[in-house]
Amino acid sequence: MSWFGITPLKKFPAPVVRPMAPFFIAGLVMAWGINAAQNSMMQSDEWKNDPRNVYAKNKAH
Repeated sequence: MSWFGITPLKKFPAPVVRPMAPFFIAGLVMAWGINAAQNSMMQSDEWKNDPRNVYAKNKAH
């Protein structure tokens, strides 16, 4: 099936994953770092009792 002359299932021999691997790894490292920073900030004294904190111990529930 052709869509404007382009076949969507054509295989190209260009490498994609290997050249992009450092960017994938950097993305995972950044996601882990942001998650760790956010978790440590949520447990800080400033946000410990905030009602928006999911780790806050609310006695209303």
